[in-house]
Amino acid sequence: MTKTILHGAGIGLKAQHYDEILRTKPAIDWLEVHPENYMGAGGLPHKYLREIAEIYPLSMHGVGLSLGSVNGVSDEHLAALTHVVNCYQPAQVSEHLSWSHWNQHFLNDLLPLPYNQESLAVVANNIHKVQDALKQKIYIENPSSYLGFHQSDLSETDFLRELVKQTDCGLLLDINNVYVSVNNQHGTQYQSAEDYINDYPLAAVGEIHLAGHAQETIENEIVLIDDHGSPVINEVWDLYSYTMEKIATQTDTLPPVLIEWDTDIPELGQLVSEAEKARRLQMPVTKNVSPDNLGGAQ
Repeated sequence: MTKTILHGAGIGLKAQHYDEILRTKPAIDWLEVHPENYMGAGGLPHKYLREIAEIYPLSMHGVGLSLGSVNGVSDEHLAALTHVVNCYQPAQVSEHLSWSHWNQHFLNDLLPLPYNQESLAVVANNIHKVQDALKQKIYIENPSSYLGFHQSDLSETDFLRELVKQTDCGLLLDINNVYVSVNNQHGTQYQSAEDYINDYPLAAVGEIHLAGHAQETIENEIVLIDDHGSPVINEVWDLYSYTMEKIATQTDTLPPVLIEWDTDIPELGQLVSEAEKARRLQMPVTKNVSPDNLGGAQ
């Protein structure tokens, strides 16, 4: 069976939109699902996902593998993920550069890790285990950060570059996370979000995420919170356009882009409009790219 290649712009699949998507078949190119929502046996979620998967290509974006855990990836969770992937045959599978369990304690969060050789070895070993089980490449997402670690002796972009080199994984570039992290860390590692993109291994990017974020004041300091609960702001749209232009100079393949919106979820029409804007901003770049090369990196 020929594997589907994602292209254009997609949105996250939400339960409140199941019926409307099946009824109206909106003009979106693909849908992203969190596989953890479909690890149960049977039921309405699987019924809807089977029907929707007949219409739209899928990407699966995990939140529970805990690739940064020194205890390793949970065999039980990996078996459940493998089952879901085998059932639905998504075009791509991705996960976060984070950890969420230690010594049998599981946390409902995506926690950061220091960027050093010890962490690199842990994450690389876990990626190898997942890719061997799934028998395919997975894509690793850069996190949203609020602080740095004294133990880090690699930059985030160097850490990701080494992961690609050691595991042949792909990368999922979250543009909003870049903007949030650089602004929260006040130029301690990168002078600007564009500086981060300039040093990022763009040739390995197989998917891009865009999202909104919140702004809070903590101890008289503005902190950006990656909450995926609002429209993409203009500065992140500008960074997306900048990134797509950079990618087009380095590769003949433009990655697909996703609109993430996980809290205060709006009507389906607003998500579709955001995806249309993402696709529209690709158009000036696609003039220099063959129509056959508008999918994700393989």
